[in-house]
Amino acid sequence: MFLTISRFSVGVWLCLVLLHACGTAALAYPYTVYRGTFIHLPRLNLSAEAPELARHQGVLWVSSEDGRIKGFDWTVNDDASFKSFLSSHGWTDATATGGNGDSTTPVMVVQSNDENNEFFFPGFIDTHIHAPQFPNIGLFGSSGLLDWLNEYTFPVEASFGSKSDPKNQQTDPKQIPPEGLRVYDEVVARTLAHGTTCASYFATIHVPATNALAALCHSHGQRAFIGRVCMDNPDQCPSYYIDPSAEEGINATQSTIDYIQTLDPNGTLIHPIVTPRFAPSCTNASLDGLGKLAASYHPPLHIQTHISETLDEIALVHQLFPEASSYADVYDQAHLLTNRTILAHGVHLTKDERTLIRARGSKVAHCPASNSALGSGLAPVRLMLNEGVTVGLGTDVSGGYSPSILETARQACLVSRLLQYSAEYQEMNGNATSDGTEKLSVEDSLYLATRGGAAVVDMADDIGGFDMGMIWDAQLIELGAVLKDTVSPLDAAPVNGLAARSLAPSGPVGNVDLFGNETWQERIQKWMWSGDDRNVKNVWVQGALVHTRE
Repeated sequence: MFLTISRFSVGVWLCLVLLHACGTAALAYPYTVYRGTFIHLPRLNLSAEAPELARHQGVLWVSSEDGRIKGFDWTVNDDASFKSFLSSHGWTDATATGGNGDSTTPVMVVQSNDENNEFFFPGFIDTHIHAPQFPNIGLFGSSGLLDWLNEYTFPVEASFGSKSDPKNQQTDPKQIPPEGLRVYDEVVARTLAHGTTCASYFATIHVPATNALAALCHSHGQRAFIGRVCMDNPDQCPSYYIDPSAEEGINATQSTIDYIQTLDPNGTLIHPIVTPRFAPSCTNASLDGLGKLAASYHPPLHIQTHISETLDEIALVHQLFPEASSYADVYDQAHLLTNRTILAHGVHLTKDERTLIRARGSKVAHCPASNSALGSGLAPVRLMLNEGVTVGLGTDVSGGYSPSILETARQACLVSRLLQYSAEYQEMNGNATSDGTEKLSVEDSLYLATRGGAAVVDMADDIGGFDMGMIWDAQLIELGAVLKDTVSPLDAAPVNGLAARSLAPSGPVGNVDLFGNETWQERIQKWMWSGDDRNVKNVWVQGALVHTRE
């Protein structure tokens, strides 16, 4: 169900909640058969192996009951073999005219078009994004992180609660401003349009608005981790945007957890995630209480927060928590470093901190666009990977200027190419001469965008690839037809020896231009460097179609 933003209101949101309480209708067909070209990156250990793109052509089928891949056959490569394949399973193509009789079972068939350079690719996973900050995309100010928070971030996040009674944010859905609902609807729709099938969202301190974000993700069909932000330190948080106390903040978080687990009892799509904003915004009582809250569930709840984004932030943490040996140790003492913890940024982690994070099984969300835009620094991703730290990609909207994980992937490549010029990295690297190994390849970045992200959100066995039994969270990418040589419209000799060019009937899609001499790997490279949401034709989550390009 898609919502018309201009008519969105609190009433619509309440109707959504009632709609999902009643359940959804059963899908018409038992299976969907996907036919065509499939490209993904096989699962591996990035500390020891280099990722390589894998390309298969044939069929893959997905159960409508659970949205998981039930089989594939890479020998089905023409119409005759496809007809034989359907017959061998007792299926008939529900999208074709006619049928094969009452004894066959109709199945949905979705096909990629090779002439238009279409292929199925795993959905992207955004491991760190601030949903309420979406209106601030592109607004960075002239200062660093801490000033930017006060100038842009806290004011826009505070607007998601009641203006008449900012202290009473916990129970009344009518306190959700319509503008806030419109923003949340837009950010979910926009990320889906960019191929993001799973996102780990920071919300605000407001319970009704956080619950609304969860309901909207559920309505749109996006897989999501939803976290009500906790921040109770009166010395570091603005008076107009703060939890009244650690206890009230933890109780409010409990309310959002209860709501999300009622909204999606089986955790099929929507998951609660405990979210201390970052150490400076929280008291020790809040950090300790949130650690205990996450551990009280079986399995323990996921946790997300920030770490070591800027040098000024790290200095502030040392000042506020003198009893801790490091920024990571602050979280570890509060039992917030677990194997279900996402740590955003990690730009300036020390060797000891990286060792501790790996030992606890915590993961890092790399946000290169945000780190560059705010001048935070260059995260040494290859170094972390080599040391066995799990890394995925995050847009960090609105510190990041784009909701696209594809844009984040190319920024990850660019940042890695600048690392050798960083004095901090040279020191980390023992002042060794750069040998280029710190650079991320296209394959590396796309791995982080899919398999890496899946591992960060603790779903490596379920999403991020096309293995047997995995969930069909996927996108159909269209690069467009190859440019064709044609006769000059003036019937003149080619100018400077170059024939005039015109486009094939469909032409290129977006900014990706293909000329026919590229290998399939090179076409993927062109897509990563030049692609955008115009190349995302369809998106599926849990086997359900959730976005179609108009």
